[in-house]
Amino acid sequence: MTKKNVLFLCTGNSCRSQMAEGWARHFHSDTIEAYSAGIEAHGMNPNAMQVMKEAGVDISGQSSKLASTLADVPLDLVITVCGHADENCPAFLTKAKLVHIGFDDPPKLAKEASSEEAALDCYRRVRDEIRDFVEGKLPDLMAGV
Repeated sequence: MTKKNVLFLCTGNSCRSQMAEGWARHFHSDTIEAYSAGIEAHGMNPNAMQVMKEAGVDISGQSSKLASTLADVPLDLVITVCGHADENCPAFLTKAKLVHIGFDDPPKLAKEASSEEAALDCYRRVRDEIRDFVEGKLPDLMAGV
């Protein structure tokens, strides 16, 4: 069976798309070649790395990159995980099936947090929502690709 190439696209490729790539590698490495990229590259978010590690998934080996670096990858599915990426998806990515599954922005949520632990809880909530999507619903999306 040939693996399907799946790209998780976000604005800065620092948090949500990185988590999604990590979960896809964790749950579906036998059927999916997972990638993440951004409209911009903001670097890896240390809080995202921390909460993923807490859940048993190490994303520290991943890197923040621009979508244009994947122009030669024959993508089967592009999943935008934020509204900005959905609205500004690079044209070359539209050759693949496009799906938008929006998740809250943990850094934005964490700005209102009263403590470091409360801030990390924002990341944990979004991490778990992404995990539930990737583990449970992504296989159904893949069936149509």
